[in-house]
Amino acid sequence: MINISAAEFAKVVSGKLNLISDEMIINEIPVINSDKAVKGTFFVAFKGEHADGHDFVDSAINSGAKFVLVSKQVNVPSIQVEDVGQALLALTSYVRSKLTGLKLVGITGSQGKTTTKEFLGSILQLAGNTVATEGNFNTDIGVPLTILRCNEQTKYCIVEMGARHVGDIAKLTKVAAPDVGVVLVVGRAHLGEFGSVEALAKTKAELITNLLPNTIAVLGSYDKFTPKMADNLAIKKIIFGDGQTVRAADIEMHGGYAHFDLVTPTGRNPVSLQLLGEHQIPNALGAAAAAYALEINNEQIATGLITATLGSKWRMEIEELDGLKIINDYYNANPESTKAAIKTLVLLSQESGGASWAVLGKMHELGEAEQSGHQEVVKYCQEIGVDHLVTVGTGLYKPEENENSEKHLLIHNCANADTVLELVSNFSAGDVILLKASRSEKFEDLANLLRSKWSGGVV
Repeated sequence: MINISAAEFAKVVSGKLNLISDEMIINEIPVINSDKAVKGTFFVAFKGEHADGHDFVDSAINSGAKFVLVSKQVNVPSIQVEDVGQALLALTSYVRSKLTGLKLVGITGSQGKTTTKEFLGSILQLAGNTVATEGNFNTDIGVPLTILRCNEQTKYCIVEMGARHVGDIAKLTKVAAPDVGVVLVVGRAHLGEFGSVEALAKTKAELITNLLPNTIAVLGSYDKFTPKMADNLAIKKIIFGDGQTVRAADIEMHGGYAHFDLVTPTGRNPVSLQLLGEHQIPNALGAAAAAYALEINNEQIATGLITATLGSKWRMEIEELDGLKIINDYYNANPESTKAAIKTLVLLSQESGGASWAVLGKMHELGEAEQSGHQEVVKYCQEIGVDHLVTVGTGLYKPEENENSEKHLLIHNCANADTVLELVSNFSAGDVILLKASRSEKFEDLANLLRSKWSGGVV
């Protein structure tokens, strides 16, 4: 956070000071969880469905928060506003306008945002002080919390931008004023919220259409919508993907990890990723293209990609367990990401010589594509040679009618975790198990049960 007087802060957010002097200098960062209220922070009291932040203002102050931002009167040092969310956005816009030396990158897309952010963060940290979205905190609360961690010493800021409604990304873009806007891909994640892929594409494009002149659009080439998002706009565009300005050449997969040459207009350098799956290549290229847009040299980009590790849980995490190889990938799920995980599953099982087990739960928020999306995954399992498809708690994974019955795929429809555990006796050393579902299916619980069962524990 930059230095700002309490009076100036109050003016920016249209607020009223309480037990705070006009001259007090504020440079603390905001927190929305009172458990994280320590010295160097101020507490923002949001009123949610299940808890009211105003009930925790005393705790926040006692824990070290300098003051609280509230929407009703409290008896601690505070700035009172009509709406704390709008106040936070107004403060963010003001602070962003003061950080003229900051280069900010906004990232959106149906999938890959968090991984791309972490790739890019690994690159930019080599070039200067970098702040990035923590986890996937990518809403109109998360984006301000990220930007307000920046100060005059921050050289780069990376923000994820998510959307639940039309206009969400436009609002975030106007507040963040990105120098570089990255759209990775338009897929079917959250399709149920928007009704059609076309509407979803239009929403993702809000990042590009709201960029200021002389900024740069970085666009993936993996769907028909994204590469065209900057057409007829007064901004520069960089396309990444097969045969594009930023691309991967001579791709090889070893142990499920991608090795390739990164090619940009400034050079060609070898890269070996530490993140599992061929589908990490587009994420790496998106980060590389953003870094290239920021004039980072190719060797430094390659080094950042090579050293990048994923800090978030349950995204293509691989573990070895008494002869089994388990892929934990249940942070989210849609047809595209599920097929990418299945491709890695088959590759690893071919290398190990064991059977491939795709343990899949429901993919949520697909709207009208729900049935077809799940059927598409079944067809892909058949085509790519998965040995066992284990469905958990859903009847949506059904083969299409008149599907070729000669294709080798054993489908096990399990009503619950207990039924899945009955299959563990069929596992053998060398087998590879993929656990994949939408976050709300809570596959981490199933994963713990499977580990215990295979290791001979009590479940």
